[in-house]
Amino acid sequence: MRIHRSRAAALAGIVGFVLALTGCGGAGTGGTGTPAASGTPAASGTASATATAAGPSGTGDPAGAAGPTPTGPDGKGQVTGGADATTEDAYAYTHPCSARNLTVKVTSPQGFPETVRVVTVTNNGSSTCGLDFHPAVGFSAKGSPLGIQATPPEGLGGAPAHPVRPGATTYAAVDLNPSGGGGPVADEINILADPSHMPNADGVSLPLATTGTVAKPRVGLYHFTARDSFDTL
Repeated sequence: MRIHRSRAAALAGIVGFVLALTGCGGAGTGGTGTPAASGTPAASGTASATATAAGPSGTGDPAGAAGPTPTGPDGKGQVTGGADATTEDAYAYTHPCSARNLTVKVTSPQGFPETVRVVTVTNNGSSTCGLDFHPAVGFSAKGSPLGIQATPPEGLGGAPAHPVRPGATTYAAVDLNPSGGGGPVADEINILADPSHMPNADGVSLPLATTGTVAKPRVGLYHFTARDSFDTL
């Protein structure tokens, strides 16, 4: 009887040890399952979906999607990541503006020297288009050209074109007489919005609301504010 009780006690001890190991194994499985359910695969899938939504290239790289895109001299243009590439700045680098889609005006803005006029160019088209860095600007008096052209800034470089998105307006400041010298009086300004791609026939002649003496005139770079363009004169 003593032998049977010892064997029974031994068997009970073995069963208890096995149960203890089984309990440890169950805790380990639960620990692994919790990170799997809460972290690695699920978090990775969410990040991928967010990156794909942010990245127009479909690479799932939001950093690449938000990277800077070369723009015109103002440096303000950026790719939006939208589905329609024709409205992005990069589209303008290979698609010059068409004169029929542009509205060109000239103003005498307040807050500038009295010799300054500002050319405005509005893109009425449905896609982004590219302009030269500045317009070509000449002057006339009583319908006759004066043979004087405004001089642009030197050392131009950067993006292939100045992008203008649909509905946007860009500005180019013109100083008729920076030095205040003597010269002929102009009553009309002649503007070719994109001299690199447009024929002279696409130019427009607009009356100056206030006539001005023209002597060594200068034209600034296209920018999205008149003040920024004026600063390039």
